Amino acid sequence: MKKKKKSKKNRKGEFSNTRLYDLLLVIFRENSKMKLNYKQVGKILKVKEMGVKIQIIDVMKDMVLSGVLEETQRDAFRLKEKTSKIITTIKNTNQRGVYANIDDENEVFIPKEYSQFALAGDEVEVLLFTKINKKQEGEVVSVIKRKKTEFVGVIDNSSSNYFLITDDRRVSFDVFIPPKSVRKEYLNKKVLVKVEGWNENYKNPIGKVVEIIGKVDDHNTEINSILYDYGFAPKFPKEVEKSANSIAKKISVEEIKNRLDLRKTTTFTIDPKDAKDFDDALSVKKLTNGNWEIGVHIADVSHYVKKGGIIDKEAVERATSVYLVDRVIPMLPEILSNNICSLKPNVDRLAYSVLFEMDEKANLVDYKIAKTVIHSDVRFTYQTAQDVIDNKKGELSVELLLLDKLSKVLRIKRKKKGSINFESTEVKFILDKDNNPIDVYFKESLSTNHLIEEFMLLANKTVAKHIGFPKKVAKSFVYRVHDLPDTDRISTLNNIVKKFGHSINNENSNKLSESLNDLLKKVKGKKEQQMVETLTIRSMAKAVYSTNNIGHYGLAFDYYSHFTSPIRRYPDLIVHRLLEDYINGATSVGKENLEKVCKHCSEMEKVASTAERDSIKYMQVKFLKNKIGDSFEGVVSGVTEWGLYVEIIENKCEGLVKVSSIKDDHYIYDEKKYALIGYRTKVSYQLGQKVKIKIQRADLERKQMDFILV
Repeated sequence: MKKKKKSKKNRKGEFSNTRLYDLLLVIFRENSKMKLNYKQVGKILKVKEMGVKIQIIDVMKDMVLSGVLEETQRDAFRLKEKTSKIITTIKNTNQRGVYANIDDENEVFIPKEYSQFALAGDEVEVLLFTKINKKQEGEVVSVIKRKKTEFVGVIDNSSSNYFLITDDRRVSFDVFIPPKSVRKEYLNKKVLVKVEGWNENYKNPIGKVVEIIGKVDDHNTEINSILYDYGFAPKFPKEVEKSANSIAKKISVEEIKNRLDLRKTTTFTIDPKDAKDFDDALSVKKLTNGNWEIGVHIADVSHYVKKGGIIDKEAVERATSVYLVDRVIPMLPEILSNNICSLKPNVDRLAYSVLFEMDEKANLVDYKIAKTVIHSDVRFTYQTAQDVIDNKKGELSVELLLLDKLSKVLRIKRKKKGSINFESTEVKFILDKDNNPIDVYFKESLSTNHLIEEFMLLANKTVAKHIGFPKKVAKSFVYRVHDLPDTDRISTLNNIVKKFGHSINNENSNKLSESLNDLLKKVKGKKEQQMVETLTIRSMAKAVYSTNNIGHYGLAFDYYSHFTSPIRRYPDLIVHRLLEDYINGATSVGKENLEKVCKHCSEMEKVASTAERDSIKYMQVKFLKNKIGDSFEGVVSGVTEWGLYVEIIENKCEGLVKVSSIKDDHYIYDEKKYALIGYRTKVSYQLGQKVKIKIQRADLERKQMDFILV
């Protein structure tokens, strides 16, 4: 394996001054304590021509004038620039190098050869150099913590050496695999490689194969590759499965005695048709005073998954279930997620319940939080429950019609208080027996979806307020928080919507939410709908988990948490544990460690979402690969300097129209207008605009569709 070269020589002939400037900067930074003259520099660059040596002197004198070098004695120079060190996180990467934040407004570029193989998410120590032409550059001094150490790809054996070519195109290096460790069965397969050596003196990190994922181009291999690439193992470790299988399935008589017994109260679940992990159930009971007791019952996972145990450690590492196109990778082993904890019908189950006393107008009179034992009488799907509501008859029609009425009132009240109403279309693939996509359909949001949503929101809000109010003496807790929208993006959105006769009132947060809801309502069915909805969503902050309760702007809640899905979200499991401890009089837990877990869960939620999107992209390419040459109507869903992303209207599949493929003009990216604009013709392609495209290429390996405009 070759050592990394510290300097490069231009073999094409003469050096340009710009090229020399960059090379000299590298040389002086690598020899920052030394004084160097033109002869020594020429020797490092292996320059013999006198003309180039004179050119070196001229460039060094220019560097003195710009304050980078100082001339300590005649024709002897040394580095003058001041440097400072910061600890930061790598933001993103490309083939030239990496970018990291200095602060909220400034970033530093680090050339690839000085990045120490750092990738997005890595915590690094960076040496900052003096800005040159307003450009801040630096060097990674050390990588404090690597976010990713395992990579998925195929081993290239075209030469005498072996290198892993990674699936992730954002990784700018290949991983060297020592020949002695390479077995025959590793070749022509997708493999998982763990990097064990990151020596910066070499061109490549050194790794070893830890798993054979499967045959290249096989469906299961590709889906599992996505999971491994994002750090989600498709299977649980044997010791975790063993521990889960040893859990007693029968509820003891003693445990029932210690709980509120609600097994005789009418209880039911409403879930998707293909659901197996039933997190939540609802119950309805008429009270003697004429009010209703509405129970929201959540699977009591904390009873079975003990803090610090082997199952808990695996769960916190995963932090979430992952929902791919054709499978679910649960946070907990299936014996727990689909059986012991799942609120299945016709069996007794342990729950953590919030019991609401409500009147006919959905006014909350009182509530109670209790550990319970329940017995679900019926398992509804969203559609079967909807049929009962629509027909006003059928199993548990009284209960369902009441909940439907109450939930609609709750929804109206929430919107009046400023909750922003986003309605997205979910695309589902119809798969054949081999999991190949044969068609797509748009998932319809039913009234029963909103019914469940409203009561889950109410439970989450109630639990958060129960612990968080009053704020001055509140104990440490996990909140689901959502910050105010980005003011610059709202301003840009306002400038764009004005052209369509709309406006946004950004006077205060309440006026803004009211204004955004009004805007989203007004653009329904209009040509600007897609653009306005996309830009509104982009202006929003990302909801995260935090111990610092700033409220949830999007829902217009002062207090909000996640309590209702402990089978599939780790923060909900923490909330269950804290709630029980605090109700039983425990003192507040340490905020610092809790905040670390919150950040980890927020990050893993984002990673899982990206993995889910990758599986959708893979299926989209698979679905369209037999339609190359076909034309479709589409909508511009994204605009960048390298091209237009277009979403096909009839199937929601997305592809890229490269700017280089638009031949009628030279197109320039206008960031503020979210548009590519022709330099000569002034023809523009803007976010939300309808276009016609033809499918040019379907790349399964890169999960990318290439379109051309027609």
